[in-house]
Amino acid sequence: MKMKELENYSGSGIKPSDFDAFWEDGLLEMESLPLDYILDPVDIPSQVANFYHLTFKGVGGATIHCQLITPKETAGRNFKGLLQFHGYHTDSGDFQDKIGWAAEGFVVLAMDARGQGGLSEDRTQTSGGVMKGLIIRGMEEGKNNLYFRQVFLDTAHVARILKSMDFVNENRIYAQGASQGGGLTIACAGLVPDLYRIYVSYPFLSDYRKAYSLGAQTSAFEEIPYWFQFRDPLHTREKEIFDTLEYIDIQHFAPRIKAEVCWAVGMQDTIVPPITQMATYNNITTKKNLIVLPEYGHEYLPKVSDDMRSYFID
Repeated sequence: MKMKELENYSGSGIKPSDFDAFWEDGLLEMESLPLDYILDPVDIPSQVANFYHLTFKGVGGATIHCQLITPKETAGRNFKGLLQFHGYHTDSGDFQDKIGWAAEGFVVLAMDARGQGGLSEDRTQTSGGVMKGLIIRGMEEGKNNLYFRQVFLDTAHVARILKSMDFVNENRIYAQGASQGGGLTIACAGLVPDLYRIYVSYPFLSDYRKAYSLGAQTSAFEEIPYWFQFRDPLHTREKEIFDTLEYIDIQHFAPRIKAEVCWAVGMQDTIVPPITQMATYNNITTKKNLIVLPEYGHEYLPKVSDDMRSYFID
C-alpha cells in the first residue's frame, strides 16, 4: 500500500471499555512489588563502561534478567537512562553493543523478555495452545493470563528500576526497540507516561484483527491462524479470542503516550505489515516523526541509526 493510503488508517481494533482500568490494576500489582534487584558484575574489558547482570522478581514471581551498562564513574553524576527491548524470540544481545551509549553518558538497561532467548523465566501456566508464538500463550484462560500482560508490566518495572538509580536523571529516560522490541517500547511508553523520548523500528504487536485478515500465515502473526486451524477450526471462539487480544494490542496504548516518538517503517515489510503499524502510529497524539523507507522491509534499515543518534543526543 502507498503511504498516502495509510495516513488516516485508525486501526481495526475494538478497544475494551475497561482497557485503562485493566492496565491501572496491573500497574498497581507491579508497584506493590519490592523495588529490589540483584547486581552481578560482568568482567568485560572497557575503559569507559561497567557491566552487570541485573535480576529482579516480576509479577507472578518470575525472575527477570537485564543487562545493565553504566559509565565507568557514576558517583555524584546524573546520567540519561536508556531502556532497550529486543526482537521476538531473541535476547538483549551482547554487552559490547551498548558501550557506545555508555560513552555518550547513558545508563543502559536492556531487558530479556520472559521465556525467550535470554535468561528471564516465564511462569505463565496455561492449558491452551502455545505453538508458534507467545501472543496466544495464556490466551484461552482470558486477559489476566496473557503472556504479554506480564511482559508489558515487566517493561514498566524496568523503567521504575532505572529511574530509581541515584546516578540516573529520572526526567531523561529514553527507550528503543525494533519489531517486538518496538512493540514493547510502545507499551512501556503507554504505561510509563513520563518517558522522555522513544525510538521504534517496525513495531510488532499491533492490530491483530487486521494482521489476521491479511493472511497472517507468513507473517510474525502466524500463531493466530495456526491457533484457529488446530484449536478452533470452526471459529466458534473467534469473537472471544480477538476481544481478549485487544488488551495486549499496542494501538490502544497510543493515546496514553506522552513521550516524543520517532518511528521507522519499511514499506516492503511482510513480517509486520505497515498497515498494522500505522494503526498505532496514527493514534499517537504527542510529538512524533515517521521515517519511511519505500524499498525496505523487516530488515536492517540503513541511515536510520544515524538519525536515532541525533535524536537521543540532544
